[in-house]
Amino acid sequence: MDNSDRDAVAALRARFEALGADDPERWALSEITENIPQLARFLALRRIWPELIDEWAAPGTLESIPAANRLLSNGANRDDLARLARASAYEALFGLLFHLTASGQDDEAPEGSPGWRLMETTTAGDLTGRAIPSLHEDLLGMDPSGREGQDLFE
Repeated sequence: MDNSDRDAVAALRARFEALGADDPERWALSEITENIPQLARFLALRRIWPELIDEWAAPGTLESIPAANRLLSNGANRDDLARLARASAYEALFGLLFHLTASGQDDEAPEGSPGWRLMETTTAGDLTGRAIPSLHEDLLGMDPSGREGQDLFE
């Protein structure tokens, strides 16, 4: 690695640190040495756990769903119900991320059908030409609790 690469890694590591990434050095090194758009991957994933998975444990969230509210009114354990909702959200998001970023096609579509690809953009919205593949692979590692989702399946 030459000096310009080292400088790029240091600058990118600082951006990852400012965003709260675990192991910012690993993310930055991977982006520079493997040409993987890791900052875009991180930004695409970082809000999923707090806003789409862990939000189900927040007070009032389950109660806003009529079926969950009925279960709670009939004595269901709130923690178990929240864990169920969080695990369901995780599984749905994992499947969605896999479908969008790993396959890139509908295997049951007629021959000649288009596919899709998630791409990194510049701050102006222009494509960089770098695909953001397999986001599902990093979903567990983005769990802000550091447990990598283990509590979902207890």
